[in-house]
Amino acid sequence: MRIAFFVNDVDAEKEDFTTTRLAVAACGRDHEVFYMDAEHFSLDDSDGMPAGAFHAPGHVTDREAFLEGMRAEESRTTVPLADLDLLMLRNNAGDTEDSPWARDSGLVFGGTALEQGVTVLNDPRGAYKALNKMYLSLIPPEVRPRTLITRDEDEIRRFVEQEGGIAILKPLSGFGGQNVFVVKPDDGPNINQMIEAIKRDGYVMAQEYLPAAQEGDVRMILVDGEPLQVEGEFACFRRVPAGDDLRSNMKVGGEPDRFEMTDELLKVAKLLRPRLVEDGLFFVGADVVGDKVLELNVFSPGGIGSPEVLTGVDFAPAVIEAMEKKAPLIGV
Repeated sequence: MRIAFFVNDVDAEKEDFTTTRLAVAACGRDHEVFYMDAEHFSLDDSDGMPAGAFHAPGHVTDREAFLEGMRAEESRTTVPLADLDLLMLRNNAGDTEDSPWARDSGLVFGGTALEQGVTVLNDPRGAYKALNKMYLSLIPPEVRPRTLITRDEDEIRRFVEQEGGIAILKPLSGFGGQNVFVVKPDDGPNINQMIEAIKRDGYVMAQEYLPAAQEGDVRMILVDGEPLQVEGEFACFRRVPAGDDLRSNMKVGGEPDRFEMTDELLKVAKLLRPRLVEDGLFFVGADVVGDKVLELNVFSPGGIGSPEVLTGVDFAPAVIEAMEKKAPLIGV
């Protein structure tokens, strides 16, 4: 197959990124791989709609050599969208704060590719629904924490009071653990400052506090709605907060730790699957505390390397194999 990955900037990609692991796995399965990115984007509206791309250096299984080849001048090319079999959208506003427009351009580009008959993962129509954390309101209530979304300070204060004076406040569209606050009963004088800090970027999401979050959350990789499993190991791991910081996101110092899959987590995945499949959200990172989903990452879910390091199992080829099945008429 001809597989393209749409990213923010080829020059910013790293060896340990999930995208790199997936692309190298695709090369290892003898697919022709391209990168397209928002930074060097070009699209000609002539016949076939050729798009600017970087062509992977053939059958390469070393991630460092792969990226070096991708960045070489001779890798620059164009490829008609109609000639692609599959496009995977891997760009995210959180990948680079300097280009928050990149994610939206990727969604529109994905829609254009769909019109050309390309299989696009994740489906941009479903991903659009998940532009922010409001998407959690569409998943079954049994697996989501009690939540309020608003910019009204009085409503937020009432929510915190109803939760016994302790709650989580965070941006509706935030990423990387930025501006996430734990409101405690003695934080009354500071709550206005917390709210104002979040409101500068839009809406405030207030959530019930889950005591189990003190031990960190679990990142679970879902492929076509199912927990990714290879050789009896699941692609999931616990993200342990640094010190007394409640946030377990890697960008704020969280550390990965081995996690054995539980029946509780499998039940969460089972309840999530119908919605994810309906919306065409093929590759998703679910962040779970106990039996509650705090976040669903659908644009550029990462972390596939952490369970590999912890278990010794390479999960990337299994993802590519599942992608192959999304274009069954093409063949391998």
